Amino acid sequence: MNALTIHYVLNEDDRARDAASLLAAASQLSKSAIKDAMRKGAVWLTRGKQQKRLRRATFLGRPGDKLSLHYDAALLRLTPPTPQLLADETRYSVWLKPAGLLAQGTLQGDHCALLRLAELQLEREVYLVHRLDREAAGLMLIAHDAKAAAALSQLFADSASKNLRKQYRVLVAGTITAPGEISLPIDGKPALTRYRPLHQDEALHASWLQIDLITGRKHQIRRHLAAIGHPVLGDPRYGGKPHSEGLQLYATELAFTCPLTRKARCYSWVPEKLRL
Repeated sequence: MNALTIHYVLNEDDRARDAASLLAAASQLSKSAIKDAMRKGAVWLTRGKQQKRLRRATFLGRPGDKLSLHYDAALLRLTPPTPQLLADETRYSVWLKPAGLLAQGTLQGDHCALLRLAELQLEREVYLVHRLDREAAGLMLIAHDAKAAAALSQLFADSASKNLRKQYRVLVAGTITAPGEISLPIDGKPALTRYRPLHQDEALHASWLQIDLITGRKHQIRRHLAAIGHPVLGDPRYGGKPHSEGLQLYATELAFTCPLTRKARCYSWVPEKLRL
């Protein structure tokens, strides 16, 4: 069985039966398969208006509780690449997310998501502050309490803020020899990307650029560069030519005035192949 979705509402007769047993019976999967899915975040508990992942196989529910299994065998078999903790600032942390790792989980699980791996490593609450495409590698910041998450999320959401700088390096098709900017709406919202050429890859007929992301729309860098005829290499979604190392987009710098301490912070990382 490769994929299925099961919703099971508990009744009075289910009070003494644990969640793993109930879902195994409802899905015809083995109990060990259900336990694995629960550990990896593929099972949800809905009680009233509240919904959360349920990981405890021995959980005993109440009548009216809904157990939801979103089973994807291919996803559950995946072994996630390992992220690297670059800075632990207690109320937030900065990570190097490898390509292929999700920022956060989906209904089908979260064992291949940075947020869950950070939670397990640091044994703290985790809150998503901003996103980085699954195919991209680079810096991501995670908050560890609700107030820090709100303050940092507001900083990242404010496109006019002068207290935040996000820089990237990308390899794009074609030759770009002069700096410029792209101001094209994305999904009906203003979007601004600035770029500066770093050097040319003559063998690939491509250009390495430094990108300053002024706004933060979905896939903004990829969509903007494709729109001017210079798609990112390794980007099949927006027309980039294949690349042996996948999407050539790297988040290399986060610099901001911390809204919690009012101190300047700057975190940077550059892939070894780009350390010229």
